[in-house]
Amino acid sequence: MDLKVALLLVLVAVIVIGFIRKINVGLLAIAAASIVAYASGAFKAKAVISGFNSSLFVTLMGVTLLFGVIQSNGCLDLLLKKLAYLFRKQVWFIPILLLIIGFAFAAVGPGCVPALAVVVALAIPLAKHTGYNPLMLMLIGEMGTFCGRFTAITPEGILISSIMTPQGYSGIAWPMIKIVLLGVAILSIIVYIYYGGYKIKTAKNVEQMTKGDSFTSKQLIAMVSILVMLVGVIGLKMNVGLASFIVAVFLLLIGIGDSKVVMKDLPWNTMVMVCGVGVLITLIISSGGIDLVVEVLSSAMTASTAAPIIGFVSGCLSWFSSALGVVFPTVMPLIGGIAQNVPGSSVEEMVSAVGIAASVAGLSPASTGGGLIMGAFQGDPELAKTKSADRLFIELFAWSVFCVVFLSFLAFTGIYGLLI
Repeated sequence: MDLKVALLLVLVAVIVIGFIRKINVGLLAIAAASIVAYASGAFKAKAVISGFNSSLFVTLMGVTLLFGVIQSNGCLDLLLKKLAYLFRKQVWFIPILLLIIGFAFAAVGPGCVPALAVVVALAIPLAKHTGYNPLMLMLIGEMGTFCGRFTAITPEGILISSIMTPQGYSGIAWPMIKIVLLGVAILSIIVYIYYGGYKIKTAKNVEQMTKGDSFTSKQLIAMVSILVMLVGVIGLKMNVGLASFIVAVFLLLIGIGDSKVVMKDLPWNTMVMVCGVGVLITLIISSGGIDLVVEVLSSAMTASTAAPIIGFVSGCLSWFSSALGVVFPTVMPLIGGIAQNVPGSSVEEMVSAVGIAASVAGLSPASTGGGLIMGAFQGDPELAKTKSADRLFIELFAWSVFCVVFLSFLAFTGIYGLLI
């Protein structure tokens, strides 16, 4: 069997085994790459090890370390609670506020997963105080995170930049955010109408909401540290990972956060997954496997179908694997080649289609976004009585499928191209 075909089959097997056995796909990918390298004799150990992107690992670790320290003292949670209290009487603004909070929390550095947990936690008390459907607020809040996750300083943005820049495409973040924002805005409106959000005119229990305690000096310092990091990255052109490391260590030195707790809570699983899959992808690229996939996909694509096809494929793949850990590292390397083989196709549209489709697929209860909603619903005695777990499971998966299909259609209309 041809080596590039064998490696592609190994990649599929790694994803399937990881999904079925619940084993980190990155670990499987490193082991599989090592076995293929030694068995085939086509790659030396140095080639396998060099596929582990240490620069990306350090950057991801730095960013997640900084926001782990900041989040550990509760300043961001308190800030969000105060914002919700501030707008408690403007009931019409609550869904928009959750969308903005989801976007902003993900955008400033933590990325999607921490932001998902925050908006889901906020949605329940807001729903009880305003009368909105809690599932509606959770879905809209998560839509915000799906857009905010693609700024240049998030783990997702850093990963995509590290993949697209070597292909000759830099500065992809802003066009991508505009396109993804359009998609999540339309989906949020659909969710709002479906659950009858427009019927809520006045909040029912705003008196019971509290604005929380005052910020402590350490919490204020922690929030200012975000601005310091951004000044270093934007103003001084520092590497975002190293700038985050410097600020994080400073905060730990002055007693903001417990290093043992923060280190324990770092998303090691995700970082190993992202960089581990990269090891196998590197061998696939070296063997010509990516060129083969590009050739096959390009033969079925036109300028108008490239974005919807690759977006739909990414959404389907994301139902069974991590968007950040598997889908982005696997699919993004194909885009440069497809753009060259399919005249008129847009790199920005394809990157955006992959990003948003893989993200909304995460509304599935088998993924993080849907799983958090399931857990929140079933963990609240009042909400658990309103909707059975089986019904909620089906409802969330239906939303996931609808969103992937709808966004593929939206990409096909060519509307994304108007925002580039």
